[in-house]
Amino acid sequence: MSHIFDWVFSQYHGVPIELVVWEIIAIIFGLLSVWYSKRENILVYPTGIISTAIYVYLLIVYQLLGDMLINAYYFTMSIYGWYLWTRKIDQTRFIPITRMTRKEYRMAGVLFVSAIALVVVIYELFDKWQSWFSYVDILTTAIFFVGMWLMAKKKLENWTYWIIGDIISIPLYLLKGMVLSSFLYATLTIIAIYGYIAWKKNLNKSPERLLK
Repeated sequence: MSHIFDWVFSQYHGVPIELVVWEIIAIIFGLLSVWYSKRENILVYPTGIISTAIYVYLLIVYQLLGDMLINAYYFTMSIYGWYLWTRKIDQTRFIPITRMTRKEYRMAGVLFVSAIALVVVIYELFDKWQSWFSYVDILTTAIFFVGMWLMAKKKLENWTYWIIGDIISIPLYLLKGMVLSSFLYATLTIIAIYGYIAWKKNLNKSPERLLK
């Protein structure tokens, strides 16, 4: 076990200690956010906002512009999702978990393609192409853009996008030297699988409260 810890922290050799501390804080709040999402708890949004705000800064430093844009988008969508989740369909019940409609599948496709186009433009403008890292970054950006939008709308399928994006992100962050974040995505993959199962059980059920 000590060898694993030695290897993990050796990846941060030469990295300013404050960046490591901020990454750890962002990871903690990121885990809390996904855990609260699994439980359909409104605290998913304040914890997510803290995590994404920190990651925006970190990803600018590490020059992962696509993922930086993801987190800036997360920040905005968290505010939107916070509003949607607190809307009541009657005097006691909030909006339920549902499946995507045909219209939402079309919208998801448009959002996916638009996200790819937007990130490509950003990479071109700032000349930040870094071999295959950049292409994977663009792909995960598009996947997470759709996942976040679907989560805000309480669509069951959001978990499918999170699972795929998380799995792809594990080696990306590992090879970029953000080892702790790579472990975070491995953990998020597991939580997302359980999240899908939990949400499927509550499909079309309107919760009477959002703090569980």
